[in-house]
Formats: sequence, C-alpha cells, structure tokens
Amino acid sequence: MIRTPLRPLARILEARTKGENPDAIERENIRLRHEAMRDRARLRAESRLMLLALTFVCAYGVIGFRMGHLAASEPSEPRAVAAGAQIRAQRADIVDRQGRILATNIETHSLYADLKHMLEPERAARELASIFPEMDEARLVKDFTGKRKFIWLRKKLSPEQKQAVHDIGEPGLLFGPREMRLYPNGKLAAHVLGGASFGLEDVNAAEVIGVAGVERKFEKELRDPARADTPLQLSLDLAVQDAAERVLAGGMALMNAKGAAAVLMDVHTGEVISLVSLPDFDPNDRPRPPTKGHAADSALFNRAVQGVYELGSTFKIFAAAQGMELGLINPTTEIDTRGPLRWGKHRIRDFHNYGSKLTVTKVIVKSSNIGTARIAQMIGIARQKKFLENLGFFEPPPLEIVEANTGKPLLPPSWSELSTMTISYGHGLSATPLHLAAGYAAIANGGTRVKPTILKRNQPQRGARVMSAQAAAASRVMLRKVVTEGTASFGEVAGYEVGGKTGTADKPKENGGGYYDDKVIATFASMFPASDPKYVLVVTLDEPVETTGAKPRRTAGWTAVPVAAEMIRRIAPLLGLRPAIEHGAAADITLTSN
Repeated sequence: MIRTPLRPLARILEARTKGENPDAIERENIRLRHEAMRDRARLRAESRLMLLALTFVCAYGVIGFRMGHLAASEPSEPRAVAAGAQIRAQRADIVDRQGRILATNIETHSLYADLKHMLEPERAARELASIFPEMDEARLVKDFTGKRKFIWLRKKLSPEQKQAVHDIGEPGLLFGPREMRLYPNGKLAAHVLGGASFGLEDVNAAEVIGVAGVERKFEKELRDPARADTPLQLSLDLAVQDAAERVLAGGMALMNAKGAAAVLMDVHTGEVISLVSLPDFDPNDRPRPPTKGHAADSALFNRAVQGVYELGSTFKIFAAAQGMELGLINPTTEIDTRGPLRWGKHRIRDFHNYGSKLTVTKVIVKSSNIGTARIAQMIGIARQKKFLENLGFFEPPPLEIVEANTGKPLLPPSWSELSTMTISYGHGLSATPLHLAAGYAAIANGGTRVKPTILKRNQPQRGARVMSAQAAAASRVMLRKVVTEGTASFGEVAGYEVGGKTGTADKPKENGGGYYDDKVIATFASMFPASDPKYVLVVTLDEPVETTGAKPRRTAGWTAVPVAAEMIRRIAPLLGLRPAIEHGAAADITLTSN
C-alpha cells in the first residue's frame, strides 16, 4: 500500500511561491484521508451485516423445513434415554427351531440407598431385613449410618418386592430401571444357553452380557442394535429337548449314575436337535464356578462337549467301515479271534470266548476286541490316523458354544501299533459324545462328514467324503444287527428300526494312575430309522450300575441302551417320524363258500 504524505514537498513549495499557507494543504490531506477510512469502514460493516442476515435466513429456513417435515410425518412414541447413559441394555431374544422363546428380556428394577436423603435408617434396615431374609439388619444399620453416600442393595427386584419396599415410605430407598435376561423354561437347555449377567451398570441402566454357552459365543450379534428385533434361532427343538432331559434324568436315577449326557443330531444338516448334560442348573440363577475339586463334578460342566472320555466299543464300527472302504475286508470276511492277542508284554482279550474265527459282521455284533484289533493291524497306523482325523477326532467339536473349545480329544503321545489296536476298540483315544455323534452321522448319511451346529440350517451340509456309500451302507447293516442279535438287544423300539453300538470303558483315575475296577463310562451310539437314518443319538452314563439282578451290572447293554431306547420311543413322534407297520403272521383263516 502506497501511503500519501500529508505535506507533499512539491505543493508546499508552490504554495509558498504564491504566498499561500502551507498548513492548509496538510489539513486538507488529513480530511481526505479520514473520509477514505470512513468509506472503507462503512463498506466492511455493510458486508458483515449482509452475511449475518444471510446466515439468519438459512438457519430459519432449515428450521422451517424441519418443522414442516415433522408436521407431515406420522407421529411416533418418543424413546426415553437416561442423560449421559452409554450403557446398551437391549439384547436380542433366542428362540428354538420352531420360534419358541428360549431367552428374552424383561423390565425390572434395582434397589439402592441414597443416604443423604434417608430419614430413619434403623427402621429402613429393619423393614428391609423382613422383606429380604438374606440381608443382615445389623449390617444394614451400620452401612446406613456410616460415611458412605450410596449403597447398592439389590440388582433385581420382583414386582412384589418393589411394592413392599415402596410401602416402607423411606425417601432414601430408590429404584433404578433396568432390563434383565429371563429364561422362561428354567433348566431346559441350560448348558446350551449358558446364561447372562450384568456388566457395566448405573442407577438408570445395566449392561447385560453373556457369560457362557451361546449367550457368550454370539455376544456381538445379540447386542447389535441393528439386530435387536431379529432373534437368534437355534437348531434345538424345545419339545424334544424337554423329553430328552426327562428321560435322561430318569435313566440316570435308575442306573445310579453320577452324570449323563445325550446328543441328538440330524445326520444330513448337522443340526443338534437336543443336547443334554446332567446334572444341570437354572440359568436364571447360574451358580458360581467351583473353586476346588474337579470341574466335572460341577453342574456347570457340559459333559456332551467338554467331557472327554474313552468311548469303548462304539469305535469298532469305524475300524470295520475303514477296512471295507480300503477293500481289505467285507462283511463276510473271517477274522482270527483266538486269544489272547499278544503284543509285547500286553494282552488283548475278549469279554467272552467267541471261538477261533468270526466274520466281520459277527466281530461287530459280538463286540470282539481281538477281531477289531486284527482289522486295525490290516489298516495300519498312518491310514487309521488319517481316517479318524477326517472324521473330526483330532480337534475340538466345532459347535457354536464357548465350552466346545475345551473339548479337545486326548490322543496318544506316541501312536504305535499297539495304540492302533486299542484305539480301534475305543481305548487310548478320548473324545466327547458330540465327536462320536458326528462320526456316526457320517456312516448314517452315506459317507460324508457333517460338522455339528447349534444354529438352524435349512439345507444339508456338503461335507467331504470320508467313506464310500457302499461301506457306509454295510456298516449300517452291522449296526442294525447289533440291536437285533447282539449286545444292544434292549435298544429295539417297536415301529422304529434302531441301529447302534454299545461301548463300556473303564474309567481312568483322576490322578492318572490307571483305571478303576468298578467304575465305567457306558455309551450307546445309535441311529434311526436304520434303513434310512435321519438322526443319530448318543447316550453316555458316568459310573452307572444296574442293581436289579443278583449282581451289579455296569455294561452299556444293561445301562445306556435301555435309556436310549426309551428316549427314542418318546422323541421319534415329536420329530415327525411315523412308526413303521410291522407285518405279523397271517391269521389261520379257512375260506368257505356261503
């Protein structure tokens, strides 16, 4: 910017020459400069006023547009939000395959004390102790008269309890709204659902979080606000689950068992229709995890997916199926069953003496350890390991509950030829009942692997083929004969063709020092209808003993099989399976003419 001088030399000299006053020139220049400054200030002020006016016009235009939009829209109920609350309490429902509620939310209230507003602490303590027997009156008085300003009293109140506290009339006892998780069916499917608890919480809201089962596995999906109105649908059938739990509980009591588990699985989709573990618990009042003793003794322990057991002779059908798949044997191939079978210092014996030779079918029907071990010798270590790995016995069950990750099978540290022989009849490899159900499903569906799922599926799985359809069909015939002619004769259910295999394994001692002489794990793995299987059912009893005879009987044929048969009898109609018509002998009728 060029600054004009107030007393330019040229004009000053000219004014003096003419006899004029040079100061007049300076005053004139000052006046012109001030006028220019005023013009610039006026222009700047007018621009600012114009911008401010434009801003007001735009703001009022937006407000007017929004008011018009609201006036033209449908009215809706406003949603109350606690000021400053960042806790998401909403949680999606969980339903069974028919849409029946398994877990939902209910509105309730918490109870807390604001001590600065409390007028009669002694009376309030006395009244609260009469309403809630678990509260100690002396402790309440001490807390109410201490230096604290805030005390949580109860995180959940029933409507009756809330009214009773309200009737005390103490202004220092206040209620906070919140949601809680409700399991309307009580203990039903407790190990699948798991349970929920409170996470972050304040007086206006509480965060509901999953602590186990599907509640924890699907935590993100259940708490997603975008999916709040979309329930999580499981593959369980509530009616079937209820029947299975009732039968298993009754069988567990009759057989004097310490615990029990049952898995019912669709052989084509992999859907788990029912999963039971006993003893169980109520997820509405989930017990605390044990701090001492063995985890398996707790009601929280899921025996179906966490219980890793030697499953005994139920494994024999896998050796037979693989031998047939490899072309090493067929159902009529004769196997040397002379015993005992020696391997080093070890001896493999049968429960009974079955003679010098048995066909492969008879090996399975009679449940010969020696015969199965000889088939395993033909198969070899590498091929047996690969086959069992393809069936899923080398990894935890892929079920969508958090506890499944702990159900990793126990494999031999050194897989020798002896391991191959003993594993063929279910000793030396420990797995869960769910592993066994998935393995039997591959035989039942024609030879393809299916992975168990707790979510509802509408399409069959297209898993990898683990055996030919011919080998699977021949195996199913053998399993049917186990029921009609062999160790599972109590498994026959009128109108439903049941095929399966029993397994009785000595229970290992907890300290790893051998096996108990009088404690077993009894298992029956079955499929029905055997001619065209739709479902696989595995029932396992922990330390059963049947005492109606002269001597106690612990084998699966006497314990697990009758329980499974009763379960099939109850649940098959619920699954929509009609009993087959059994054709009896024709009546001895002589036709005569009129």
